[in-house]
Amino acid sequence: MRQLTFIACLVALTASAADMPDSRQLQPFRATYSLMWRNFDAGTSELKLERESDQQYVYSSRSNASGVFRAFFSNEISQTSWLKVTKDGIRPDRYRGDDGSSKTARDISLDFNWESGRATGVAEDKPVDVALEPYTQDDMSIQIALMYALLKEQQPSSFHLIDKNRIKEYIYTSEGAEHLKTALGDIDTVVYRSQRTGSSRVTRMWYAPSLGYIPVRGEQLRDGKREWRMEIKSLQRD
Repeated sequence: MRQLTFIACLVALTASAADMPDSRQLQPFRATYSLMWRNFDAGTSELKLERESDQQYVYSSRSNASGVFRAFFSNEISQTSWLKVTKDGIRPDRYRGDDGSSKTARDISLDFNWESGRATGVAEDKPVDVALEPYTQDDMSIQIALMYALLKEQQPSSFHLIDKNRIKEYIYTSEGAEHLKTALGDIDTVVYRSQRTGSSRVTRMWYAPSLGYIPVRGEQLRDGKREWRMEIKSLQRD
């Protein structure tokens, strides 16, 4: 699964109870994270969740390399998912991934037709036309799907993810609670790990219940060794 990018929010202390957002609903936000590859500063990532209507959202990421990594990733990498909140969870409608270059060899464009039960488009210059499992997610919407499930006090055990022209199942496991020191202060978190059956890659995420289960830390390991790590730097609520 591709490097994930991540999100956070603030609640205004001066707001009245009537003005406070529903803590069990998704709320628009913007957050930035630092990215580390092994022990090196690799760059930053910004995540933004925008509401288009009561049920429609746009979730996007913008990632930029720093230092020596700019020699390999000189362009801004972007991902965007147009998604809908339904009674059963998050349902993506469109996904676009762009490596920022004029070439299309790494770009992805997917459209989800839930009436026909198929996803179509182009991934890395190859056509995509695959049957969807119920509530299959894309690389971005899967982040919101887990957040939304936790907001609804559900304990997700797995999600299906479309990866180019294949549907893969990722198993999610709770690893308990952990108290973290972050750029936002001391925060209590719950930890989840995700892994595809048969894969040596494991992703671990620290979600903050007090922030609507927004992740404040993440890491990916391969064969038990950490490849990348992310830490929240700043956040704001639109």
